[in-house]
Amino acid sequence: MRPPPFPPRLRPAELPAPQAPCGDGSAGMPGCPFQLRPRSRRRWHLPGHPPATLEAMRPPLTAGARGVWCLVLLALAGDMAWPPCRIDADNGTGLCKGQDLLRVPRGLPGGLHGLDLSYNKLQEITVADFAGMTQLRRLDLGYNNISRIAPDAFLSNLLEHLRLFNNSLRRIPAPALRPLVNLRWLDMSNNLYRSAALDGVFGKLRQLRELSLGGPLLQDISRRDFAVLKDTALQKFAIKSASSLRRYEARAFSWLNTTELWCDMALDESVAALPVMLRDLRGKPLDYLRFRNLFEFTYYTGDADPFAGLAELQITKLVFYRGKFNENLLRLALLNVQRSHVRDLALVAIDFARSPWWNSSGVGVAAPRLNRLLLQDISNPDVLRFDWTFTWLSGVAALSIINVNFNYVPCDAWGEMRNVEALDISGNRLEDGYIYNQRCHYQGVMPKLESFVLATNQLLSLAMVAALTRTWPRLARLDASHNGLGSLQETCQWTPTLRWLALHHNRVTVGTFGCLPTTLEYLDLSYSQLDRLDMDYFTRSPRLRELRLSGNKIKFIPSEWRCPRLEVLAIDGNSFGVINRGSFINMPRLVSLAAGNNPYHCTCDLYLFLEETRRRGRPALADWPHNWTCYHPEPLLDTAVAAYAPRPLECNVLALVAVAVASTAVAVVACSVLCWKLDAGWYLRATYRLVRAKYGRRQTSAARQCSYHAFISYSRADAGWVRRELLHRLESTTPPYRLCIHERDFTPGRWIIDNIVENIERSAKVIFVLSRSFVDSEWCNYELYFAHQRAVGLGSEDVILVVKEPIDARGLPRRFARLRKMLGTKTYLEWPSEPGRRPFFWLQLRSLLGKPGGLGPAAGEEETAVDAAT
Repeated sequence: MRPPPFPPRLRPAELPAPQAPCGDGSAGMPGCPFQLRPRSRRRWHLPGHPPATLEAMRPPLTAGARGVWCLVLLALAGDMAWPPCRIDADNGTGLCKGQDLLRVPRGLPGGLHGLDLSYNKLQEITVADFAGMTQLRRLDLGYNNISRIAPDAFLSNLLEHLRLFNNSLRRIPAPALRPLVNLRWLDMSNNLYRSAALDGVFGKLRQLRELSLGGPLLQDISRRDFAVLKDTALQKFAIKSASSLRRYEARAFSWLNTTELWCDMALDESVAALPVMLRDLRGKPLDYLRFRNLFEFTYYTGDADPFAGLAELQITKLVFYRGKFNENLLRLALLNVQRSHVRDLALVAIDFARSPWWNSSGVGVAAPRLNRLLLQDISNPDVLRFDWTFTWLSGVAALSIINVNFNYVPCDAWGEMRNVEALDISGNRLEDGYIYNQRCHYQGVMPKLESFVLATNQLLSLAMVAALTRTWPRLARLDASHNGLGSLQETCQWTPTLRWLALHHNRVTVGTFGCLPTTLEYLDLSYSQLDRLDMDYFTRSPRLRELRLSGNKIKFIPSEWRCPRLEVLAIDGNSFGVINRGSFINMPRLVSLAAGNNPYHCTCDLYLFLEETRRRGRPALADWPHNWTCYHPEPLLDTAVAAYAPRPLECNVLALVAVAVASTAVAVVACSVLCWKLDAGWYLRATYRLVRAKYGRRQTSAARQCSYHAFISYSRADAGWVRRELLHRLESTTPPYRLCIHERDFTPGRWIIDNIVENIERSAKVIFVLSRSFVDSEWCNYELYFAHQRAVGLGSEDVILVVKEPIDARGLPRRFARLRKMLGTKTYLEWPSEPGRRPFFWLQLRSLLGKPGGLGPAAGEEETAVDAAT
């Protein structure tokens, strides 16, 4: 067969880039991962054309063509490629499903316990395929095209589970099954063998529990086909025949010892075979009987009872799957069920239609007592009252009517369901006005109903559901999920016995809580577009133990949420991002919490909540750590909450307070030491005294008026020189200078600091007599500080420095920083030691003081003038 020009679903533009040539590149295709050597190096060429000419004539291969040839060669050399299987080393399984394999891959691990080769194109199983897999216990070869299995194919295996479903086997592979003494599960149905006769090998498979055989070509079932199984205790036996079984020989099923029998056979042309089959099953431990396509092409119209003999069986579960039913066949089946041991009856996906020849003589006679009746996936809702009544439902305890396409419940139906304890009518087309009819009488109906399922219908009114069930005295469970309930503003009255309510996948709003029963122990409002909670409802529902709110749009968790008996809470998949230690503090019994898949703010609140949860061990986080991710802040976007670890002091309040207190104490101590080193205390005291004196004096005099030509600041050691030299020279001139010294001109009884500030303020100049004693005087330093403060506002020319004896400015204390600065930047007068230079000193000093005169009265003179005026 010629290879296709391109592999399927692969075009030249999509081909991968060619690989580097392998080996010496003398054979094979450049770019292939391996090389194929030709068997002969003979070159063929056209007559008259040398080989070199032909090489030149051959067009160069493009990258796409090289890729195509690589894929073709890889397909031809499939054994050299790595097996296209996924190996799970932990479970010891191999998955080779759906790989279009033509043969079992080589190189599979020998220690596999399970191997899935289904949905491939295998045609043959050889001796070598599984020879090395000595631990293989489960093998799935379903949905292949296997037509032959070698007799020793499974010789080295320990198979317990073998599936050969839907292959092309033309005979039952008994020789290959001979060594499988541990085989428990075998499915070789839907193959092409024409006979179901089992070889003696099956009699030796004593561990076999489930067996399925047959296929579309099986038309005859002979008496001794299953004779080898007479001593095998099966749990399930399944047989499939052709579309129409041609012959069933009596006693064929009498060899079976099974608890389940699945019959996939159509009896359209051999209806009489069914009573024979049932007769053969008498006395057997059969408990479950299932028919598939019992009548595949025609509706039964005969007079004979095809189910005769059913009452003699021990079966308790009967299933009819697919097949055609009319009211006559259904009535016959129910009448036989009524006389039998059957307690569970299921009609699934049957094709029901009414017969044109209706026999009304049997109306209402079929009323079997059943523990469970299942009607599912039936397109014609007329099956519910096939005999124009609902009498056949009167003896049912658990009734399920699922996807039967009915859209209303007649009034008489409720009365016939008087023995129903569990009712499931989900997956239909029921609407509010058709399930609750105000003309119907609901008082006293459904006296035994405890569970009611209304899921997946078209209901909109929760008040209608409440009105329907209000008078049912034993109703405890109600499932109304997958509807449109909750969007209406309604008030509801419920039966006080209701304990369990499921309303997930509806349209619940915060107003819906006003229509919910307050007697619930379980409430499910998941996936209902709920965005806000009604806290008052939970206060009024003291019995609530489990609450599910998953998949809604709740934006925050209220801190006042009180639900004292709540034990299980699911709030995953919402829109809130903050929970903290106080979020569930009013739920003391909460033991399970599911809160993943929310846009969490990874902050200290969340971290402390998780830490406290781990410390206390409750509530258990049911979905931790999956789907717990950070949404805020932006640097932590999509980070797992479990990986969020703040800094040690970021979320520990006690440690943070301790560190803050310790840091503050250290800072205070450091500042205190620094202030002590820099004499900050002295500056503070000086500033305080300056402000106190300055603003206290402003209360009595707002304008500055000079009373002295100069204020003289000197130390006690220099007092003699000041009186003998400075005062004598300046106050003896004509007119004299008026000078202020503390020991003569300060007002007695006033604060010293007030005297200093006031007299400096009332003096035109300030003369500092500098000596080593000046530096040691604290009061001199105060006077220097106040004079400097005044100089800031009035000009630095008011300060006159007279150096009486040499001073080293660099050796001055820190608090004399101003003096050190003034000595470095301001011209000062130096007292000369030579008497001949002193006249020039006095001349300079008088020049700095200016001409005497033009002063106001002194402090004492002001008081005298006031007394005279008085």
